[in-house]
Amino acid sequence: MSFIDTHSHIYLPEFDEDRSEVILRAKAAGITHIVLPNVDQSTIAQLLCLEKTDPAYFHPAIGIHPTCIHNDYTKELAWVKEELNHRSYCAIGEVGIDLYWDTTFREEQIIAFEQQLQWAVDYRLPVIIHQRNAFEEVIASVEKFNCPELRGVFHSFGGTLDEAQRIVALENFYLGINGVVTFKNSTLSTVLSSVSLDRLVLETDSPYLSPVPYRGKRNESSYMILVAQKLSEIYHITLGEIGEVTSRNARQLFGL
Repeated sequence: MSFIDTHSHIYLPEFDEDRSEVILRAKAAGITHIVLPNVDQSTIAQLLCLEKTDPAYFHPAIGIHPTCIHNDYTKELAWVKEELNHRSYCAIGEVGIDLYWDTTFREEQIIAFEQQLQWAVDYRLPVIIHQRNAFEEVIASVEKFNCPELRGVFHSFGGTLDEAQRIVALENFYLGINGVVTFKNSTLSTVLSSVSLDRLVLETDSPYLSPVPYRGKRNESSYMILVAQKLSEIYHITLGEIGEVTSRNARQLFGL
């Protein structure tokens, strides 16, 4: 069995003391690729440093996380554009709109998100979308483009059936499923029972959102097997089939 972790921040300091061991556990669990979404300018150096250790295994993405969008967002965007012209990335991300922590820069977040969506189209790259308390704003921005060149994933999906159906209606977008699906208070199992497995990719969002029974602890790629097991129960198919279909989806989306 093999799986692809389409969203991990394993380059962050939370893994500095045992990153090598975490990677070995991921490979032992059947994780064949890990996509590394960026946060902002401060994280790119360690992200690319990790990629250099195993370029066939780690796949960097470039973007500005919405919680990092402030008054100086134009400088951040200019930096992203420079990076896109400087080297290859597998995706634009992690980008989007987050109105959970603070709504001060709501308009700036929307502008920055739509600019990065445009670059996803221009550079023919998938987009890794973060949204929190901002589904309507995010889907409105995505629907503005209405072009087959725009494709991507709604990272850490945990929304309603209506939201899932609106994403699926975009045709070129997937739902990123992680440890949230194992939470007792999550309705995601019910939602996914009405969504085709062909529209899902697996992820961890390490070091965040660990699946049960590790909820509240640091997440890592090897734990993704627990997410796959939950999907196996939901779709009534084998773990191997979950890995086969979701990995195919990930390879198609990110060109792995």
